[in-house]
Amino acid sequence: MKVQNNALIAFSMNRYQRNNAIVERTLNKLSSGMKIYRASEDAAGLSISETLRAQIRGLEQSQRNMQDGLSVLKSAEEGLMNVNSLLHRIRELAVQSANDTLNTSDRIASQKELDQLLQAIDDTAEKLEFNTKKILGENRPLLLQVGGNPGQTIAVDLVDISTSRLGLNGVTLLTQQDAEQLITKVDRALVQVTQHVTNVGSDYEAIEHHLNHAMLKESNLLTSESLLRDTDVAREMMNYISITIRQKGDHLLISHINRNVEETLKLFK
Repeated sequence: MKVQNNALIAFSMNRYQRNNAIVERTLNKLSSGMKIYRASEDAAGLSISETLRAQIRGLEQSQRNMQDGLSVLKSAEEGLMNVNSLLHRIRELAVQSANDTLNTSDRIASQKELDQLLQAIDDTAEKLEFNTKKILGENRPLLLQVGGNPGQTIAVDLVDISTSRLGLNGVTLLTQQDAEQLITKVDRALVQVTQHVTNVGSDYEAIEHHLNHAMLKESNLLTSESLLRDTDVAREMMNYISITIRQKGDHLLISHINRNVEETLKLFK
């Protein structure tokens, strides 16, 4: 006669222990918010997720790079507009000095103001900087990393707007002829500066386009990475409830069997 059904108890105990392990994994997912809590749960998914995370972080940094680039262009535009204003004042002085009604003292006073204006242009070219780098003092490309991978760069042209570069070094207003020549030179300088302002606007628009593209790409990658890595809370809660019910059922079954055994053994006493 069999007093205890060991096979049934062993089956229930094994299932109880398996369910307990599942409950532990489910609780880990719920508490951490991560679907892949350990590499053993989904090694391939973890590998893909880490690759996506590297791309996402690269895109985040590239957006900061582009924001720096936009700041450089804003500073460059402000500097160019300041030089543009100075050139207009120089042209005004030149037109005034081209009039033969001025005497020598008038021309000397105009020359003094001209020298100050020219110095202001050179100061803008020499001293306008971003992170210690000159913005309007030399002709060179500024490379911006606009993506998370090698080769994803765009070049922004920095320009030199010093008086020598604009063709205004050594100019004077001491004679009517000098003043007339200065008008022509200032007109040429204004064309250069206006062209630089136009180029800055084009570069700004291009960087904004890349920035918007990077933001959209990052959003898409975040969604993909979240589907791989983040916990589906509703699903895991349903799993938790289902497994808990099975655990309680196994526990009641084992308790019922043990109680029957105890009652049966009492008959032999």
